[in-house]
Amino acid sequence: MALGTDYETQDCSLARALEIVGERWTMLILRECFFGVRRFTDFQQRLDISKAVLTQRLSALTDAGVLERQPRGGRTDYVLTAAGLELWPALHALIRWGDGRSDPTRRRRIFSHGLCGTDIDEFGRCAHCESVPAATELRVRPGPGLGPATRTDPISMALRTERALLTPF
Repeated sequence: MALGTDYETQDCSLARALEIVGERWTMLILRECFFGVRRFTDFQQRLDISKAVLTQRLSALTDAGVLERQPRGGRTDYVLTAAGLELWPALHALIRWGDGRSDPTRRRRIFSHGLCGTDIDEFGRCAHCESVPAATELRVRPGPGLGPATRTDPISMALRTERALLTPF
């Protein structure tokens, strides 16, 4: 039996979500959006992704209402919509899972609540405010697991300093 290419026969909310964000590269594109990448050429440079695949993924995310195209200075920016911003907790959980969950020395990036400066925990909570801040309220900085710079493009270098999430480049 051939492996299917979609989840249409699955009566499941997770399958519906995977139809939108489950393709290879899609979550990395979304990560870049949260870090502030908006332009096609910046996505391509940061991800080393082919133009054809990037075009397809950006179109699918736009069609699904996760991103919207915004003209800016003769170019098009891809900006997270409200639906896209709702993906932050899932993306954060995957980032933390990839870091090794509870080992703080492996964290490549540390996220903090911009309003009070407190680092958020593995569940996205701010212990000081006793809340789960939205992505629009978060800052990101390099963590102890980041390691030496392997990329020298301007965006990669900017991500080696503290900055607010969603701040465009």
